[in-house]
Amino acid sequence: MNNAEILAHVDHTLLKAASKWDEVKTLCEEAVRFKTASVCVMPSYITRIAKMFTGLNICTVIGFPLGYSVSDVKVLEAKTAIFDGASEADMVVNLGFVKNGDFGGVTREIAAVKEACGEKILKVIIETCYLTSEEKIALCGCVTEAGADYIKTSTGFGTGGATMEDILLFKEHIGPDVKIKAAGGIRTRDDMVNFIEAGCARLGTSSAVKILSGEEAGTY
Repeated sequence: MNNAEILAHVDHTLLKAASKWDEVKTLCEEAVRFKTASVCVMPSYITRIAKMFTGLNICTVIGFPLGYSVSDVKVLEAKTAIFDGASEADMVVNLGFVKNGDFGGVTREIAAVKEACGEKILKVIIETCYLTSEEKIALCGCVTEAGADYIKTSTGFGTGGATMEDILLFKEHIGPDVKIKAAGGIRTRDDMVNFIEAGCARLGTSSAVKILSGEEAGTY
């Protein structure tokens, strides 16, 4: 697998709270140069990016990073992001619902956000580091039933990131129309290749360009 093939799977990411426009602009320039799948950025920069980088695939985050916004707020975030120019949204599930066993509530929330996204792509972050195997399996069912496009491992802000064990668990329990995004802790070329070969359609990382240029990886 060559570098271009790897980068075509990458959501080139910058989600640090104090990120400046110059950093975001550099991220977008890199995405254009290296033909990454998208840039994944905070919602407040979408409009500016869309005006400057015509045709760039913009991904953003919803209910990020903790997931405990009320459902109506997540829906509004999604509608606003799509209106502003995003083509993809990565939402965080409500982990309180999960821990209370309210998987019906999780499914309804995902379905509502997907409806807000329409034909645009919705990825659902389940934050695996906080979950039991049983909860992960149940969430595979929620994501599938709600009609989301992807299940995603992690925000990159939790206590752990993507693991091969979780990717293989997802593959066993998601529906045929759901794809997988690995994110968090992807720090080497081998990590990227292994996750792609295991079936991940997307990788969320701020470090792909640096890794493939032989530089030190970042933290997301």
